[in-house]
Amino acid sequence: MICKKINVKRYPNNPILGPDRTHSWEAQAVFNGCPVKDDDGYHLLYRALSFKEKHADQTMEFSTIGYAHSDDGYSFTGERTQLIAPEEDWERYGCEDPRVTKIDDKYYITYTALSDFPHTAEGIKIAVAITKDFKTIEERHLVTPFNSKAMAIFPERVNGKIVAIFTMNTDKPPVRIMLAEFDTPEQMWDVDYWKKYQKTIDRHTLHFQRSLEDHIEVGAPPIKTEDGWLLLYSYIRDYKTGHPTFGIETAVLDLENPRKVVGRSKDPLIKPEEIYEQYGMIPNITFPSGLLLDGDELRLYYGAADTVCAVATLSLKGLLEFITLRDCEEHAHDASEPVQFERFEGNPLIEPTHNGNWESKYTLNPTAIYDDGKVHIIYRAQDDNDTSVMGYATSEDGFRLTEKLDEPIYVPRIPEEVREEPGFSGCEDARITKIDDMFYMCYTAYNGYGPARVAFTSISEKDFRARNWDKWSLPKMISPEGMDDKNSCLVSEKINGKYMFFHRLKHTIWVDYVDDLEFENGRTLGGRSIMCAREDSWDSEKVGIAGPPIKVGNEWLLIYHALSRHDGQYRLGAALLDLEKGEVTSRLDYPILEPKAEYENKGLRPGTVFSCGSVLLENGHIYTYYGGADEVVCVARMEFKCLVDALEAQKNR
Repeated sequence: MICKKINVKRYPNNPILGPDRTHSWEAQAVFNGCPVKDDDGYHLLYRALSFKEKHADQTMEFSTIGYAHSDDGYSFTGERTQLIAPEEDWERYGCEDPRVTKIDDKYYITYTALSDFPHTAEGIKIAVAITKDFKTIEERHLVTPFNSKAMAIFPERVNGKIVAIFTMNTDKPPVRIMLAEFDTPEQMWDVDYWKKYQKTIDRHTLHFQRSLEDHIEVGAPPIKTEDGWLLLYSYIRDYKTGHPTFGIETAVLDLENPRKVVGRSKDPLIKPEEIYEQYGMIPNITFPSGLLLDGDELRLYYGAADTVCAVATLSLKGLLEFITLRDCEEHAHDASEPVQFERFEGNPLIEPTHNGNWESKYTLNPTAIYDDGKVHIIYRAQDDNDTSVMGYATSEDGFRLTEKLDEPIYVPRIPEEVREEPGFSGCEDARITKIDDMFYMCYTAYNGYGPARVAFTSISEKDFRARNWDKWSLPKMISPEGMDDKNSCLVSEKINGKYMFFHRLKHTIWVDYVDDLEFENGRTLGGRSIMCAREDSWDSEKVGIAGPPIKVGNEWLLIYHALSRHDGQYRLGAALLDLEKGEVTSRLDYPILEPKAEYENKGLRPGTVFSCGSVLLENGHIYTYYGGADEVVCVARMEFKCLVDALEAQKNR
């Protein structure tokens, strides 16, 4: 049972810390305070902001990090000191937003270091300062060599490693919440460590964003509970629209594997409501910066209006009920918690060779089929002349390749797919289906001149398994001449006694029914439209099938790709179809896979995930194979039941 509300009590004497005009370094604002408790009481690190003053070669508002002490965590009435101010070039123009964690006998204070002014993404990075007594900084180091903020270190090692969570690309989206693991504290500032880390960026990413218009940033250092690591973060809805809404949200991460999200809130714990949250240097901000646990009581420390420090309390038990992970059926009924594909941490599966051969330039847009105990992956590959052919690989578990052939299994053979001079042409974006003992493949044939058309070929089960690739039948052109038509497949069983094809005309998904597969006497695909783009949604420009649909009871699950007219990105969505009636019975309002990973945003076409096939394996997961940025072959999976439940729930909305 999910709590609809949780009782969060703001401290009646908020704010607990405000600007001090007697100290020029904290005269304008003090906010985003992070506390740590030990035998000496409560130590609060906070961001302090001056009014405009001369600093280095600039006149600017200047951030440093202050320190305050309290016996009870509420009353910080003693002397406040400036603990961290710039000393190194990489922090020359400010030190912001500290988080503090004790490791062994030292306190590690992570903060945002600013190396340039006016501030740019390249000059905003994470640093760390180390102290034993909050009086003397023993050493400080630049941590990340890339744009990042808000690093919080876990309060104890996980599986023997120091673990940190931080926000990457805060100032050059897409923003990412990242996990990093270190064998030693020194590895935190090891440049070689970060070079290797950036090569496998997606395996370290936690996906929390609900919309491309939103922004997210790590808040307080996580705390350990019986149910997992409790994480607070800032979730800013409509960040890019010019009318952002700041809220504090929370998630629980698995104790042994913090990359696994056990549960998360669907609504903010706190939104700007009080005067000190709504009015200040930057109005309407609540930003989580600290978290302490005493029995069942959680103390949430936060910055308000980028001007003061505040605190609120709530019940740990109530909070965990508020964010407990639901099963698939419950999850499906919550539109704010969309079902999503989970990427394979070993992506990309296949990359261009860059050696001048048939797959030198691009490898992309795979189709897949499960047969004879393995997944068969047929992917598009392009050489340096931009001629497309088809490569082949297999996987036994859906993720890891067990074999990849050195030569293509399908090449251009007819005038409609052959170009005399270099340029885009060939056999593109196949979809494969099996009926009885035959494999049928639709693909896009393009010769660089006329419109792209749908080609249709087949091969026997015997020859396919024996890899007699020369036995593919001579392709037939089955779409109308002179019309751009692609994204086609044959459904894996007859519908109402006829063979059924999908294809794409005029930016919409069409279906057609034929009596046989001969396509004689000028017969080509036609039919009617079954699914269109939605003007004000993420799938607003054009839609096409991903792979052949998968049967679910009396209906069929279709994963489709869509292009957005708003940002030009390709994403994947899902729908349920009644093929006997030829209609859509359910369609999710949101994408189930969108370009977030680096390999989906760096290539021939950045911002693209484009699938031509999925398989359902015995473990209950659907595996979708897709091209990332039109350059690499990738895979992601999801529990099949979760996806179906979400579509069933959509029917009732």
